[in-house]
Amino acid sequence: MSPDTSPFAEPVVATAGSTDPAAPLVVLLHGRGADESSILALADHLPQGPQYAAVRAPIAEGGGYAWFANRGIGRPVAASLEATMAWFRRWLDDVAPAGRPVVLIGFSGGAAFAGGLVLDEPERYAGAAILHGTLPFDAGVPVTPGGLAGTSVLVAQGDADHVIPRELLERTWTHVVEDSGARTTTYRDGGGHGISLEAVQALSAWVGDVIGG
Repeated sequence: MSPDTSPFAEPVVATAGSTDPAAPLVVLLHGRGADESSILALADHLPQGPQYAAVRAPIAEGGGYAWFANRGIGRPVAASLEATMAWFRRWLDDVAPAGRPVVLIGFSGGAAFAGGLVLDEPERYAGAAILHGTLPFDAGVPVTPGGLAGTSVLVAQGDADHVIPRELLERTWTHVVEDSGARTTTYRDGGGHGISLEAVQALSAWVGDVIGG
């Protein structure tokens, strides 16, 4: 899809941290029905050094925005995910040309979107954090054994999460930890569908490790 035929508006992006265009770029991807302001606050609790960019999803939904059309909770429509990933990549190519490290952090629906991006193009990203969400199974991206070999991935889940179907959470955990070949960091607590202080601390340590700081 060329820029001239994209059905989506130009991305709305809120930034924090470094203004150096060569600094590592950490992209924050919010949950379904939220917007960029809801996740930008994470940057206050993450390592100094990178630029943090919270991107607004392109599809208006429920007073907020979504990354893709759903065929059920945590189950993207393949054509919708393909279109929004192409839209995102056009933005990313402008702000992070080859050689600039890019880390994805996605929460809930944003986790599925981050998962789609890194599964489809693992060599493009220094790492991806899948927070309280699922990989986009059966949605047109390659969820294959060894497909994330060498990629740094954090997967964080809460045992009392009743928003994302348990089957998808367990399938995500198993694939990332056992099958994907990723350099995996895991975090699990007894909480629900939200990022606890302890999870943020684990995320911060992981970001620092990925960017080498």
